[in-house]
Amino acid sequence: MRTYELMYIIDPRVSEEEADGVNDNVRKLVKDNGAEITREESWGRRRLAYPIDKQTEGRYMLLYLHAEKAFHGADEVERRLEQSDKVLRYITVRTDPDVKRAHGKVTPELAAGTSAESAEEGEA
Repeated sequence: MRTYELMYIIDPRVSEEEADGVNDNVRKLVKDNGAEITREESWGRRRLAYPIDKQTEGRYMLLYLHAEKAFHGADEVERRLEQSDKVLRYITVRTDPDVKRAHGKVTPELAAGTSAESAEEGEA
C-alpha cells in the first residue's frame, strides 16, 4: 500500500461555503480516482512565504491518502486543482517507507515500526 500527502492552498477571498465546496470536490476526485482519505487537516488561514496572485494569506488543507498501488489519479486531481481559480497552490507527495528507505532516510527497523534501541534491549 502506498501513502501520499496532498496539500493545497485555497484563495483567502473565497467564502467559507465556496471553500467547503472545493474541499468536497477534491475529496470526491480523490475517491473516484482510486485512493482513500485516511486523515484530513485544516490548517486554517496562514501567511504565505511569498505573495501569490497578490495574496499574502491562504487557507491550507492537508489530506493523507492511501492507494493500493500507484495513485495514477494524482495527475487528474492535480489537473483539476490547476484549473481551479480558487486554489493558489497544490502539491502531492508520496510518503510511504519504501520511498524514504530508497533515499536512505528510513532504516529497516523504523519501517517495521521498531527502533534499534528496542532491538538492543531485547538482546540484553
